[in-house]
Amino acid sequence: MSQAQDASQPRPSGDPIARQIRRVLLVLLVVVLIVVVGVFVDGRINGRGPLAQVLQPSLTPSPQASSTSTDTEPAPSITPTTPTPEESGTPPTSVTSSPTQESVDTESEAAFNLDEGVLFLSMDEGGRRHLFAYHPQSLPFTRLTSGASDDITPSASPDGRRLAFTSNRDGVWDIYILEVASGKTTRFSETSEYDAAPSWSPDGLWLTYESYTNTVTTLPPKEGQVTATPPVTATIPNLEILIQPVDRSQPAVRLTNDPGADFAPAWSPSGRQIAFVSNRSGENEIWLADLDRVEDRFRDVSQNPKTSDSSPTWSPDGIRLAWAATNEGFQNIVELDTSQAGTGVHLLGGGREPAWSYTGDFVFAWLPSPNQAYLTAYKANAPGLALPPVPLSGEVAGLSWGSASLPQRLPTALSQAARLNPTPNWRVVLTPAGGAPPGRQHIAPLEDVQAPYAMLQDQVDESFAALRDELADRLGWDVLSTLENAYVPLTSPLFPGMLNDWLYTGRAIALNPSPINAGWMVVMREDFGPSTYWRVYLRTRFQDGSQGEPLHEAPWDLNARYAGDPRFFEQGGAQVQAIPPGYWLDFSALAAAYGWERLPALSTWRSALPAARYNEFVHTDGLDWFPAMVEVYPVQAVYTPTPLQPPTFTPTATRRPTRTPTPTRTRFPTRTATITRTPTPTRTITPTQIPGSPTPTP
Repeated sequence: MSQAQDASQPRPSGDPIARQIRRVLLVLLVVVLIVVVGVFVDGRINGRGPLAQVLQPSLTPSPQASSTSTDTEPAPSITPTTPTPEESGTPPTSVTSSPTQESVDTESEAAFNLDEGVLFLSMDEGGRRHLFAYHPQSLPFTRLTSGASDDITPSASPDGRRLAFTSNRDGVWDIYILEVASGKTTRFSETSEYDAAPSWSPDGLWLTYESYTNTVTTLPPKEGQVTATPPVTATIPNLEILIQPVDRSQPAVRLTNDPGADFAPAWSPSGRQIAFVSNRSGENEIWLADLDRVEDRFRDVSQNPKTSDSSPTWSPDGIRLAWAATNEGFQNIVELDTSQAGTGVHLLGGGREPAWSYTGDFVFAWLPSPNQAYLTAYKANAPGLALPPVPLSGEVAGLSWGSASLPQRLPTALSQAARLNPTPNWRVVLTPAGGAPPGRQHIAPLEDVQAPYAMLQDQVDESFAALRDELADRLGWDVLSTLENAYVPLTSPLFPGMLNDWLYTGRAIALNPSPINAGWMVVMREDFGPSTYWRVYLRTRFQDGSQGEPLHEAPWDLNARYAGDPRFFEQGGAQVQAIPPGYWLDFSALAAAYGWERLPALSTWRSALPAARYNEFVHTDGLDWFPAMVEVYPVQAVYTPTPLQPPTFTPTATRRPTRTPTPTRTRFPTRTATITRTPTPTRTITPTQIPGSPTPTP
């Protein structure tokens, strides 16, 4: 073969020169791709580049509208300022620009990506509420506090290094501050009054909180009272909002002084506004307090008479305000843009007690159900569920997102609580059924309990006894010593419509309704869609703050249906106008920790009070009604129960069936003889005339 022919043919693939050229080209291509991707990601994250500059929103809020409240409390000498990132030690927060329509379409299915930090929450665990830390992607539920006390309403400081919360660990409700890095806890408030729901100022130097303190109010004049008579004042306990420095260099300053209840404050990141809940308008609504004003300081921002609002919280940029709104059985999280006057609220999703993430991209909340609680999160700038519902051990009493994460190695005080395994509240002890067929359970008697049949099924009587002891210790009186009903045999009739009631299974109890008439029991109406449930509160014996908590909502008056107003009768009662004073214990929440669940009201509860079932609680153990009945009765007895006589008296039986009376028949029809007689005309006899005689006179 010639040299020309060799030059015209391609080089084989194994030629080292060709391989070296391909390597160089591949390396150059990878370097170019890395540079392009890095520039794009840096512009998207840090808000740089021409597209980010165009889409970056302004953080300058518009002037606030004037208020409408008549509260004239003097302005406190408070000048908290918004610190720079260098002064507060907080890393700078970049403003995330709104994506274009193309990016929305391509990123709608992106995975849930949460910023750094940690979520602090107070969660019920076995009847006691403790503090937990959680991150959906990096940290499971980690217990931070433990013991025989309650820790509620956590609030993370702006730098994320401290956690303010409420606890009754020293006998009364006070506010404490936890240093997350060291685990050291210090007491902030030292009063005998109820202090709770703290919120930090943006510079971290002040705390605002709610306090159940005495309020001097003017009583309305009595009927017929002379106007010249001096007004009558009274001192009543009420929820008010206070402000105090963290170092306690100054005494607490009262921000509100109104006959209505003011609670749940939230300090805005701008430092000059505080959002709170108040029922001064007759119902729970969200109000704003402008610290730069003395006159017209307060204004109502929710202004929705159809909803009951609670738990306000600010976005990190201080522009959006979110809260929980309850309306006709639906509990939702809504947000309001305070920088744009006249804009309505925006619905995020269902839940209670919202908490913004560190960058403001997500809003966390907990979802209540009749007998279970869940944790979830929503996207703040786009519709959709960001976090699927996560089951919780109990109800939540506060959420707060901290900007800093927990230390890699927890301090001793926190690690001991994290490793603690809670002990169960009761232990089941079964008694032999005494000759009963296998699988059938024994009906055990209850000691020192007054009821028509003071007995319960053997698998739940220990839970009842443990709940009774715990209630007596927290209330100061034994509410479960007298029951309206416990176990009900099949031969005892219940209210119409309650044929398949849980009282027949021996797994349910019905509280004595007498305390509700004496003012020692109140009920809160809670609607979950079409179903109505009740939350029972019991008044504690000692009203010094060592037992129970103040009520934050007005209860439901079931007896208002008998007041003579047809509206109250049709709706099954009415909501009380004023919140009852004093300290109360949530019986429904404590009973749930011992396995006792509440039941929904029957469809006829508005017209029939027993159908409300506000005082009935059941220990199901995950069973339905029929399997629970089979544990006590044979299947034949459940399918064919003993016929019961109706409660009304039956008239004496007749020998023959009653017939409709037959009308009496007469032999001859009765005729009305009407005889019309025509008068006979008088006949005139004309005499024969004799010639020459006179003519007769007619």
